[in-house]
Amino acid sequence: MGTEMIYRGHDSQTPSHAYTPKPPKPWLSSVSRAARYLVREQRLIFVLVGIAVASLLFIIVPKTTATSYISTIHTATAEDPYRIPSRTLQPYHGSSFGSAIMNPTGKIPLGLKRKGLRIVVTGGAGFVGSHLVDRLIARGDSVIVVDNFFTGRKENLIHHFGNPRFELIRHDVVEPILLEVDQIYHLACPASPVHYKFNPHKTNVVGTLNMLGLAKRVGARFLLTSTSEVYGDPLQHPQVETYWGNVNPIGVRSCYDEGKRTAETLTMDYHRGANVEVRIARIFNTYGPRMCIDDGRVVSNFVAQALRKEPLTVYGDGKQTRSFQYVSDLVEGLIRLMEGEHVGPFNLGNPGEFTMLELAHVVQETIEPNARIVFRANTQDDPHKRKPDISKAKELLGWEPTIPLRKGLPLMVSDFRTRIFGDHKGRLRG
Repeated sequence: MGTEMIYRGHDSQTPSHAYTPKPPKPWLSSVSRAARYLVREQRLIFVLVGIAVASLLFIIVPKTTATSYISTIHTATAEDPYRIPSRTLQPYHGSSFGSAIMNPTGKIPLGLKRKGLRIVVTGGAGFVGSHLVDRLIARGDSVIVVDNFFTGRKENLIHHFGNPRFELIRHDVVEPILLEVDQIYHLACPASPVHYKFNPHKTNVVGTLNMLGLAKRVGARFLLTSTSEVYGDPLQHPQVETYWGNVNPIGVRSCYDEGKRTAETLTMDYHRGANVEVRIARIFNTYGPRMCIDDGRVVSNFVAQALRKEPLTVYGDGKQTRSFQYVSDLVEGLIRLMEGEHVGPFNLGNPGEFTMLELAHVVQETIEPNARIVFRANTQDDPHKRKPDISKAKELLGWEPTIPLRKGLPLMVSDFRTRIFGDHKGRLRG
């Protein structure tokens, strides 16, 4: 039987099982099908009704309600309110970038509670620092105290132990520390002659650099507590913030005076060069409970001497003047400065001026009328006059001291009595 080969490579016929795509339908057909779908079972009516209801809601509900609602969400969820680039917002109330757009004032809508801040206070176990911590905790903030206890005391903070919003870290600020915070109150530095001669430059210079570096890294606002000592033995009286001072750079007090002046320089350099939000307070003589009893400062010296029935020691002729503010007034000023919009520096002090002899007489009237006054040679570079001009703080912070010396001194005396004599009440009457 023969075989037959048939070559079909060029056969024009297509096999019956080959794929043939459907011809494209005209676009008009697709549109008509969509229209029929909407009309079927009155679907179009439901769509139109939904649009009408949504439009009606937008017309009826005021825009302010929507804005307040959005601001509320962002305020409640903002992780770090002080990292907003805009400096027009009110820092005390803080809000995230989204709420800043809808609420350019940065204020919390009426009826909403402000978000508690996370704040570090260096030197927070000290005299002023512990009172500041009390205020911050009382208003609902979380506070981290960093202190090496050179002059601070745990007893000043013991009433906060166990509070979940309070932390205490034993640490010297001359060594770096990493913390996630919104605000930094930098108070760490011995402030009395007895203590600041120990090693003030490291604290004022290296410690300030470390805390400014922390502020830069985490976007925190930084407040430096400087001092009226930057004015030295002033040739201008009273002292205004624009006065550059009269400081002996090689004197026995210059370690503190120049250290604080350097700290102010560093603070402003970080503000101008690294956009760190800073505040500078120049603190004048402050007194109150929790002062170190034997720190060499005039108020604590006089009070301790009078309670121990020792002579009151006046250095020089006693005609040099100082201004004394109660600690709660100072704390109020620091908080207003931190939450305000102005860098400073600001003088924070009581413009009520007393000579050292007048102060000794007030202590006599308050504690021991029979206390003797003795005179000793004056210390080197002791300023002759010291009185703050607080016009700037009055105008821009709305702050001025409210507690006069004769009202505040008895509150301090009560604290000193307890710490000097303990509970031996019989000894107090002796």
